[in-house]
Amino acid sequence: MTYRQDAEAMRDALSRTPSWSRARGALDDATLDSILTEAAKVAEQVVAPLDVIADREGARYLDGRVRVPEAYHAAFDTLAEGGWMGLEVSEELGGMGMPLALYAASGPMFDRACPAFNMAVVSTRSAALLLTDWAAPEIRDDWVPALAAGQRSATICISEPGAGSDVGRIRTRAVKQQDGTWRVSGQKIWISFGDHDLRERIGHCLLARTGDAPGTRGLSLFLVERGPGVTCERIEEKMGLHGSPTCALQFEDAPARLIGEEGRGLPQMFSMIRHMRLSVACQGLGAALKCYDVAAQHAQDRRQGGNPKEPPVAIITHPDVRRQLIEMKSAIDLYRLALLEAACSADLSSEDEDLARFTAWMLPLIKNFGAELAFDTAAKSILVLGGSGFTQDYPLEQSLRDSRVYAIYEGTTGMQGQDFFLRQTLGDGGKGLGVFLSRARAEAADHPEALAVIESFAAFIARAATEPDRNRQAWMADGVLRAGWVAVQAWLSCRIAGTPEARHFLAAAPALMAFHIAKAEAPMMA
Repeated sequence: MTYRQDAEAMRDALSRTPSWSRARGALDDATLDSILTEAAKVAEQVVAPLDVIADREGARYLDGRVRVPEAYHAAFDTLAEGGWMGLEVSEELGGMGMPLALYAASGPMFDRACPAFNMAVVSTRSAALLLTDWAAPEIRDDWVPALAAGQRSATICISEPGAGSDVGRIRTRAVKQQDGTWRVSGQKIWISFGDHDLRERIGHCLLARTGDAPGTRGLSLFLVERGPGVTCERIEEKMGLHGSPTCALQFEDAPARLIGEEGRGLPQMFSMIRHMRLSVACQGLGAALKCYDVAAQHAQDRRQGGNPKEPPVAIITHPDVRRQLIEMKSAIDLYRLALLEAACSADLSSEDEDLARFTAWMLPLIKNFGAELAFDTAAKSILVLGGSGFTQDYPLEQSLRDSRVYAIYEGTTGMQGQDFFLRQTLGDGGKGLGVFLSRARAEAADHPEALAVIESFAAFIARAATEPDRNRQAWMADGVLRAGWVAVQAWLSCRIAGTPEARHFLAAAPALMAFHIAKAEAPMMA
């Protein structure tokens, strides 16, 4: 598909999402069409030309500063001038005030175009939402309009050498001075666009310890601006996303401004983490769209096989190639619906407690399986192209390298499984699960194949919830996560019932559900 066709597919998927009618607010069809059409145009004409440059040229660390590819500068300016940095930021703070679902609908096109470049945009937008929710008015009113306008940029600083997913082991410390100000000292790593030359002012949204309370209870949230006391020590040499500088930052008595309430840093950071995880979902879908389109076009163009007495035929005529393509497209179409459902639910969470719980329940699924969709589609597309797919003549090998990290940052697959099962399914007494089952059963009432899969998952979860051994539950978490995703796809297949994509998924769904349940219920190994 072209970028324009991507936009049309998103419009169609939104129309099939029941909660969109509430989430869209005052957004009319003409404005929706205009924004998605313009997103497709900007992504294709401005951002896509950066993709090969990002990979081949990459970011460079010179004399203590990071330099991004020169071509980034004009593209970043174009996105800033077009208002794309503040699409979902409130109008009162300089944004467009659009629903989060519109970000989910437009974002994959930019991530399809050049995910490495778009990393700079994602963290800035996420920080704008975080500061909107928690910063004091004087900080919020200074920073959020500047971020929404693309005049400044921002990062999220959580990980440290001894504290990755185990956030409670953060050692970076903030000390309150006699005059009431704060100073931060410590090292942060894995910071995307932690330093760059696109903008002079970079705000770091940073977690630091402010008290003696153990674990996450002693963490507070700060805004630390690039400047005195902040040093970029290096950038990582990575497998992919070469055009996205991943920085190690050293803070030495750096001036800091407290965001929100002291000791509540991690809960407050969730405003940004939620958006970042939705952004990974957009990255996953964007990469999958790009790779599938390359494979589908190649299958039309490449001629091989057939009657040796006649000219070779397009390889799409071969049953196995058609099988590979429908497998990829089925996964993409169902995932698109899941992403938009989660985003619409997030838009309505502040006014609907059930949807707030459902959003938290869905978030690990769309984050993790967006990541897997990207990598799996890249790998399968390479196989459709054969040896050509393994070369740099096509973008598939780059997408494979770029997308592997999607299953790592913003919470690894293992962390998503723990979150989904232990916290979002068991930890809230089954409220999020209950919302899902209620909605899924209602939509699948006239679709017995889908309903059977959903009921199989419900019965499995009822058994899993009675497991008393916490270690055993942790062992089961990955299987539960995957079984949950099969159930969600079964539900959403009802929205495209009768299509080849839905039929392809449902043909294997009962076996997939049984497989993941069996894996989850297998004995623990020593």
